[in-house]
Amino acid sequence: MKSQWIALMAGFLLVATAAQAQFDVPGQPADVQLDQALTQRWQVGVIIQATGGPSFDLFGTLPIPTEWPEQNVRVVEEDISPLVSATTYRDLPGIRQMLFRIPRLPAGESAQALVTLEITKHSVLPPDAPETLVIPRNAPRDVRSHLGDSPQIEVRDRGIRAKVSEIVQDQPNAWEEVQAIYDWVRDQIAYRDGREKGAAATLRDGFGNKHDVTSLFIALCRVHRVPARTVWVPDHVYAEFYLMDDQGNGRWYPCQVAGPRDFGSLTDNRAILQKGEAITVPEERGPQRFVPEFLRGKGPGSPSVEFVRKLLAAE
Repeated sequence: MKSQWIALMAGFLLVATAAQAQFDVPGQPADVQLDQALTQRWQVGVIIQATGGPSFDLFGTLPIPTEWPEQNVRVVEEDISPLVSATTYRDLPGIRQMLFRIPRLPAGESAQALVTLEITKHSVLPPDAPETLVIPRNAPRDVRSHLGDSPQIEVRDRGIRAKVSEIVQDQPNAWEEVQAIYDWVRDQIAYRDGREKGAAATLRDGFGNKHDVTSLFIALCRVHRVPARTVWVPDHVYAEFYLMDDQGNGRWYPCQVAGPRDFGSLTDNRAILQKGEAITVPEERGPQRFVPEFLRGKGPGSPSVEFVRKLLAAE
C-alpha cells in the first residue's frame, strides 16, 4: 500500500470561528445600501474515518465564508474531536480557509471538525445616482487584480476585445456602458445547461451555462477597464463590477447575469462562499477558479472523508 496519499475534495463549504468578528474589505466603502436580510443556520465541516489501517500527519484545508458588507457570520456551536490537534485560519483575497491537523488517526477511529453557523445575507439596493459613477483610473491594487486574465475569463481573446467597443458606443456614462454589456450578454447569449467552457468559447458559440455567461460579462467589463469578479454562492454564481464616485470612492455593484434581471442591486440571499476566480493557495499549482477542499497524509490506510454542508431547520 502507499505510505503517502493526497486527496483533493472539490465542493462548497461554510465554516467559521468565534474569531470572525469584523473584517476590513479592501476596495469597499462602508456606505453599502442594504435591504432585507435572510438568516440561516448551517452545520458544516469535515468527518474523517481511518479505514484499512491508521493514518498519520493529516493536514487539510476548508474554504469558509468571510464577512462582507452584505453578509454577517456568527459561530453558534463547534464540535471538534480531541484527535484534531490544531486548527488555524488563513485569509486570502476573496476567501478564508480553516486549516486543521490530526497527528494520528488509529484504524477504525474517526475525527471531526463541525461548526454550526448563523449566516445573515442582506439584499443590496441600487445606488442613488448611478449616472455620476466613473470607471476608475487609479483603483486600489487589490481591485486592479480583477482586470486581467483569470481561469475561464480570457480578456486577451480577440473576439471579446473587438465586441466591447461595439456594445458600449454612444452610451452617456459608465453605468450605462456596463449596463449595455449586461443587457447584450443576457439578450444575445443563450443560457443553457452544460459543461463549463469559458468566456471566449461562449462568445463564439452564442450560448453557455450560468458560469459561462457570467464569465463573458466579466471579461467584457475587464476589457473596457471596469474591474469585475465572480461571486460564488451555493449552486450558483453572479458578478460584481467596480466603479468610483466623483470623490474617488469606489465600491462593488452586484448583478445577476444568469437568472432574474438584477443589475446594480441584488435580491439573492444565498450565502457568499468566495469572491474572485483567480486565487492562489500554497497547496495548489496556479490560480484556482474555486478553491477546493484539500487533505493529505501518510499511512497504510485509505481514510474515508466526508465534507458536510447541511442547512438546519429553522428553530
